[in-house]
Amino acid sequence: MVKLRNFFAMLSRMKYINRWGLMRNTITENIAEHSLDVAVIAHGLAIIGNTYFGKHLNEDRIAVLAMYHDTTEIITGDLPTPIKYFAPEIKIAYKNVEAAAGESLLRALPRELRPSYRDIILQNEEDKELWKYVKAADKLSAYIKCVEEKRMGNLDFEQAEKTTYEAVKEMNMPEVDYFLEVFMPAYSLTLDEQSK
Repeated sequence: MVKLRNFFAMLSRMKYINRWGLMRNTITENIAEHSLDVAVIAHGLAIIGNTYFGKHLNEDRIAVLAMYHDTTEIITGDLPTPIKYFAPEIKIAYKNVEAAAGESLLRALPRELRPSYRDIILQNEEDKELWKYVKAADKLSAYIKCVEEKRMGNLDFEQAEKTTYEAVKEMNMPEVDYFLEVFMPAYSLTLDEQSK
């Protein structure tokens, strides 16, 4: 008899974990929605890097890493950024909690499947360069959320927009700068304006 496993059932719970818990939101965002957004952007950044900046990035691998980048939050919840980075001790402790949550998710798989998911759920040294693109896409996704909320009249996101934009620029990645220049302005347009 096959032992039942709950890995995919757990992942399906990403839709129940809301982001931006300390902020008033005009539109709620869960980590499932966010992960797809990050995967699309990260994949795009990799293509931009390969096309315009002579990189040789594995676009598909970056997209998969981005899809799974917040899966540990099924167990930990979404810890707001101001808390996560409040003090170095908290940041280190949270990284340890994330690693333990990742190991817990891996145990929800049959032993034979764990190696295939280990390097997706837990960051490893071999993918260090690729994770930079996931991180950049994660920050861009947060910036887009701030822009959209502010566009809806929600001034709770005004300071977050400025801070997030600075963090995005500090990444000093030509792919990110290209995205900001070429694609970001469309996020401030209405559907009719985008459709032209």
